[in-house]
Amino acid sequence: MFKSYFFSKHWLFWSWGGALFILFGSWLQVEIDVRINEWFGQFYNTIQKALTTANSISIDSYYRLLLDIFILAGQFVFIAVILNFFAKHWVFRWRQAMTLYFIEHWQELRHIEGASQRVQEDTKRFATIMESLGAHLVESVMVLLAFIPILWQLSGSINEVPILGHLDHAPVFVTIFFALFGTIALGLIGFKLPGLEFNNQRVEAAFRKELVIAEDSAHRGELSVMNSLFTEVRTNYFRLFFHYLYFDVAKFSYLQIGVIIPYLLLAPTIVAGLITLGVMQQIIRAFYRVLDSFQFLVKSWPTIVELISVYKRLQTFSNTLK
Repeated sequence: MFKSYFFSKHWLFWSWGGALFILFGSWLQVEIDVRINEWFGQFYNTIQKALTTANSISIDSYYRLLLDIFILAGQFVFIAVILNFFAKHWVFRWRQAMTLYFIEHWQELRHIEGASQRVQEDTKRFATIMESLGAHLVESVMVLLAFIPILWQLSGSINEVPILGHLDHAPVFVTIFFALFGTIALGLIGFKLPGLEFNNQRVEAAFRKELVIAEDSAHRGELSVMNSLFTEVRTNYFRLFFHYLYFDVAKFSYLQIGVIIPYLLLAPTIVAGLITLGVMQQIIRAFYRVLDSFQFLVKSWPTIVELISVYKRLQTFSNTLK
């Protein structure tokens, strides 16, 4: 899965060069995001000034601020489009490397259950999910490195918070604690999902195989056999739906609580009038960016579950070829 792409001389330029290009593009996006956060502070301070005192700002200065955000947004969109286009090619090359490697050893692998699906479908899914998760992980780390110092600086005067009382730089510590708590809790709640997802791929492959064979053989595809295979698919899906039910209750409840947390933390500071509207918006936006980065595992858990199931299926190939 990795050797065929990252440790092959043929794919060296695409694998490592492409990864560095994606890292560089992600870094540029984070830098623009930081500048957008600064713009929010300036914009809302300007709004507060204009609403407090009539004609305290000129219409030209207001339009200049709007022009600044259009330029920043345009830069962000341009980089995102280029990065997304390149990532699609990078992912396909990874899939191509895996596919060609497995095809070269097809005679050793053809006896494995669902071999054709693993070569055609699982290689595509594995490369796509790995790129997506990897890019989001890198972006999350970069956002943390960029926004934690910003949040630390902005929250220097916020030392009184509800329930906890006095706590220097409270938003930073509360963000970290809340994110780690949610990650651990949801990881424990959803620990059964990877196994169920893997089993789901197994029963789907068995049903698909029987359908494919029945296309070419009049002696296959008996109704009782087909019903039995699909019943297994149905049973596993219903079991999966049930476990996702209580997992989603915990996940969405946790995410919605996170929306309220910054306003709750800032309540004493806002009531006391210790910060401006612009600073408040900067703190809240920085809080959300840091929290979102720490919640990488929480928000990516269903995707990670799918990746684990695909990895297990392809690992069977790798173990056979050792």
